[in-house]
Amino acid sequence: MSIPDPALVVLVGASASGKSTWAARHYRAEEVVSSDALRAVVGSGANDLDASSDAFALLEAVVTARLGRGLTTVVDTLGLDAARRLGWLRQARTAGLPAVVVLLDAPDEQCRSRNARRDRPLPAPVLAAQLRRRVDVAAEVADEGWDVVAEVSTASAPPAPTAAPTRPDALGAASVGGARTASTGVEVVLQLSRFPWGEDPMAWVRSMALAADEAGFAGLALMDHLIQIPQVGRAWDPVPDPWVTLGSLASLGTGLRLGTLVTPVTFRWPGVTAKAAATLSVLTGGRAFVGVGAGWWEREHAAFDLPFPPAAQRLDELERGIRVMRALWAPGTKPYSDADLLLPETTCYPRPAGPVPVVVGGGGERRTLRIAAELGDACNLVTSDPDVVRHKVGVLRGHCTDAGRDPAEVAVTVLDLPVVGRDRDDVWRRVERLRGRTAAATYAKRTSAGTVAHQRGRHAVLAGLGVATVFLTTPDLAGPDDVLDLAGLTT
Repeated sequence: MSIPDPALVVLVGASASGKSTWAARHYRAEEVVSSDALRAVVGSGANDLDASSDAFALLEAVVTARLGRGLTTVVDTLGLDAARRLGWLRQARTAGLPAVVVLLDAPDEQCRSRNARRDRPLPAPVLAAQLRRRVDVAAEVADEGWDVVAEVSTASAPPAPTAAPTRPDALGAASVGGARTASTGVEVVLQLSRFPWGEDPMAWVRSMALAADEAGFAGLALMDHLIQIPQVGRAWDPVPDPWVTLGSLASLGTGLRLGTLVTPVTFRWPGVTAKAAATLSVLTGGRAFVGVGAGWWEREHAAFDLPFPPAAQRLDELERGIRVMRALWAPGTKPYSDADLLLPETTCYPRPAGPVPVVVGGGGERRTLRIAAELGDACNLVTSDPDVVRHKVGVLRGHCTDAGRDPAEVAVTVLDLPVVGRDRDDVWRRVERLRGRTAAATYAKRTSAGTVAHQRGRHAVLAGLGVATVFLTTPDLAGPDDVLDLAGLTT
């Protein structure tokens, strides 16, 4: 059963039913509020029942503080007291967090056996009463209004608290990156937007591409900006020209698709981009793609003495630019005429070694998605939020229908910017290092922070919404080891 995160998670079970073991397996130590542990803090040890009153006062204070900050809080007590459970449920509702009960269902004999092996076993009549009470609680929580009631048998390995990924029957759209599709139902393309390459830029770029290939990524995309954008780094951080850089990677002999995400038509003439993409296609044996957009950051245009027309004009140029590229990639050298576009010749050699997918970047519903529906091979949405993706996909498909085009011909891709850690402790360390002055829970939610398993669950959900390709980057992607740590997303 899927357990939300962040959430209030209340464990319910008799002593020795495996609650603490289950919590330690799935959550960070800081997320678990244990009455036994707090008895050890305020008393002589975890079994010091005389310290229970003080321990529970501390427990309530910690639960209140964590829920107030929107943090996952796992309450590790017996959970058999209905009044306490309902009090925690009310606090979760006030904090706006999902409320979960996890019923630990260990066989009675197993609980008795574990209890007997403890340094200070619980008296047998007390344990027997807890085991009887556990049966009644299962019926009570069903009527208490919890968002999730999960039953976990500790007689066998408990399931991880994440949604099991499911693969749809078909993607419903041609993928951008080819045959490397993960079992989650999407292919994953690594995007490089930060370049902390030190004193040997070429060695760093090569190592990142080779690591991406080894990790099973379907492709490698480079951001196309003239100045590093504030969402990623400082203005004086290096941002290499993507087409020059991609050309240097063409000789590595990888299986990666290579392209930009995305090239603005406002500072690269589409005809010149068509030439660059065709050349990259030839050098890679047909593994090039091109992302194009209308441009959005006025500062880089002004700094490089480039015009930055109003949004409507930039979108006009995007639409016209895609038509120019397709005309120049078509066979022959004949003139091309279509509405307001007139090319006296289409002499552009070398021709691409294969189809060059055009990924239209942006999610504007009136113009950008219509342009993608009419002229693109894919539309890249700059979000991985399932609710937003679901809505945008519906709009895109509507535009396809209006244009007389099969929606299956236009792939849906998304830009995903999660914080990814090796385990929950590593995830939280990264959140703390990266969040700046943003509240930890807010930053974690905004960046979909989680382990590789968590991200796989998210990608499976996106696949179910019709997403074919995930362009993925992380805010702390610094070297090839970081790329290899993401390999579980591609299998």
